[in-house]
Amino acid sequence: MNHSADVLAIAGPTASGKTALAVGLAQCLDGEVINGDAMQVYRGLDIGTAKITPDEMEGVPHHLFDIKSPSESFSAAEYQQIVRAKISEIQSRGKLPILAGGTGLYMQSVLFDYRFTEAAADLAVRSRLEEELETLGAKALYERLLQLDPVSAEKIHPNNHRRLIRALEILEVSGETKANHEADQGATPMYHTFIIGLDLPREILYDRIDRRVDQMLEKGLVDEVKVLWERGIRDVQSVQAIGYKELYQVIEGKLSIEEAIELIKKNTRHYAKRQMTYFRNKLEVNWYDATTEKKLLVQKICNEVKGFQLQVANTKSKH
Repeated sequence: MNHSADVLAIAGPTASGKTALAVGLAQCLDGEVINGDAMQVYRGLDIGTAKITPDEMEGVPHHLFDIKSPSESFSAAEYQQIVRAKISEIQSRGKLPILAGGTGLYMQSVLFDYRFTEAAADLAVRSRLEEELETLGAKALYERLLQLDPVSAEKIHPNNHRRLIRALEILEVSGETKANHEADQGATPMYHTFIIGLDLPREILYDRIDRRVDQMLEKGLVDEVKVLWERGIRDVQSVQAIGYKELYQVIEGKLSIEEAIELIKKNTRHYAKRQMTYFRNKLEVNWYDATTEKKLLVQKICNEVKGFQLQVANTKSKH
């Protein structure tokens, strides 16, 4: 049977305890976990992304980990497509899909009617515009954009050829300005979703982040990064992840190991702050104190989700 609460989502900053909570809730609510972290899709990026280990899964099925080679790119649009299919598959088994991770845009794109501008893509139009750029120059294309879509033109520098061509492509393909094409989206929920957010005082979070970075180094993060470097993995999305890009600079002789470690901690703290801003502003989250003892927290949330499921079931039966 299908659960009446279609999807459970667990959001929160890095090092707040989402991974362990997802396992506990999956056991309590008969669920399966879907990765909601942009970097945990990559094979070989294990220690630096704090990827769950088979032991930590405790027998709970986990999906969308290690699905990409570190040399491949991965977008939110691709993530949306894969995860929505995975949600249907998990529900067809009568299980509850639990989306857990820290990449807000990825999670939002799945849970709401988020439409990507990739939908207004036409490679033939794009290559013709690129040819026009070569022959007519950026100034002529920019003036065209200024006439047709002054709002976008104001935000794009004439020398940013990629964005300039993209804005003109959207206009031609969709018949709408970029702003109109992207407006009125990402607000309608696709599922009955209960979103859990893990919150904790900043000083405790920052302390956890510092300790986690130290533990990653003890577990062999430097060696993990060296392996990627030796495989020739360069200038790609995967190794822009925090922890990897700083240690690449050590290999390149641009930073000392001590400087890199401090920078990883600092960059992770900044990232955690951005994550919290995103979750607070973009999603309707039920916040919980992440410092609560794990068993108590799992039980409390489990009971509240069951209450939510009952509400949803009652609403569905009335329609």
